[in-house]
Amino acid sequence: MKRNIFIFLILAALVILTACKDSRQWSQFRGPYASGSIETNDIPIHWNIETSENIKWQAKIPGLGHSSPIIWVNKIFLTTAISTSGFDSLKIGLYGDIDNINDSTIHELRVICLDKRTGKELWNQLVYNGVPKTKRHTKASHADPTPATDGKHVVAFFGSNGLYCFDMNGNLKWEKDLGKINAGFYYTPDVEWDVSSSPILYDKTIFIQCDNLNHGFIVAIDAETGEERWRTGRDDVSSYSAPTFYSEGPYKQIIANGYKQITGYDFETGKEIWTMSGGGDVPVPTPFYSKDLIYIHSAHGKKSPIYAIKPNAKGDITLKEGESSNEFIAWSMERGGAYIPTSLVYGNYFYSLIGWIGRLTCYNAKTGEKIYEDKLPDARGITASGIATDGKLFYCTELGDVYIVSAGDHFNILAHNSMNDVIMATPALSDNTLFIRTQHALFAIGK
Repeated sequence: MKRNIFIFLILAALVILTACKDSRQWSQFRGPYASGSIETNDIPIHWNIETSENIKWQAKIPGLGHSSPIIWVNKIFLTTAISTSGFDSLKIGLYGDIDNINDSTIHELRVICLDKRTGKELWNQLVYNGVPKTKRHTKASHADPTPATDGKHVVAFFGSNGLYCFDMNGNLKWEKDLGKINAGFYYTPDVEWDVSSSPILYDKTIFIQCDNLNHGFIVAIDAETGEERWRTGRDDVSSYSAPTFYSEGPYKQIIANGYKQITGYDFETGKEIWTMSGGGDVPVPTPFYSKDLIYIHSAHGKKSPIYAIKPNAKGDITLKEGESSNEFIAWSMERGGAYIPTSLVYGNYFYSLIGWIGRLTCYNAKTGEKIYEDKLPDARGITASGIATDGKLFYCTELGDVYIVSAGDHFNILAHNSMNDVIMATPALSDNTLFIRTQHALFAIGK
């Protein structure tokens, strides 16, 4: 009897420890709840690619992919698109062209799993072999969406080329065709940009936001079977934002950024709980929550707004002309929201990085009061979102520079390192290690 009780207590402790550990997994775009942060310590602020100082390992990644690495315990997952032409065109930097790449060659779309401790490849699965069904923007790849996992399923979304679900060992459980999704610019419907919205996985359900020029929608899919649980139409322009979930307030909800439709949907049914208009007309950043507020921002066109929304919001919460707050919006501003990088809340502060000029603005996260505004030197052209840990903010430029800024109410650059390669993907954090994906490789940085 005593032995059975002892075994039961051990198993119960293991379940509790596993649950605690699961909450610290970098399992989707920007990690837990899209927050961009997990607390670690002792991540170095200086490293050197050429001498391997503080570089644990590096692994070459074939093809072109802007998806971020995700991590569950000791496994890293990422996606890539390999053109059989042997050449992957990528145009980085500051420009306003809306062109797409006319590459009609056969591509291999792959999901790759690496050992987090060594960088060794554990499995590599081909999911699509053919000409991509939509073209891509000159700054994009056919593997932009970041995968997601819950420790049982690994989900990878390739837009018009399909949604794929694997188990943790690389066995395909199911695949699903969501139709042609052309997320091009709404002013020029003939231009194709492919998709960038990442799936999220929560409570055995996959959520994907598919705002596009055909018939936009947000969909909930059973992770075990691939069956749709619900699908709700969205009358909006193309967007490139991942949705996010909020489970700690009065409503269990899925939140989607947008231009005309910034909306919270009921987790179980897909019905609107609250909605508002007033975004930038090319929504890219992902919503996230912190400090009991839901933060949403976007840019392009006439507006670059930031909104801090209360989780008990319901109905139409759109601000009236001249308003910066109302019953359900704690604070907002018409201009100041970042265009591509998703902002950060870390400690008591909201950090917004305007990527095309490298301007970092710090606000009080509760009130929206501006604390400081300064520039990252020579940081022009930033696509990756910032992340934060151990009192530090990490920002990567497209040219491969990594700036480390002290968190808090004063602007202070602690370090500046070069990866000697293009960076388009948002970094990841796990076990006192920083993971940075460049155009050609994945690096594990730590002591």
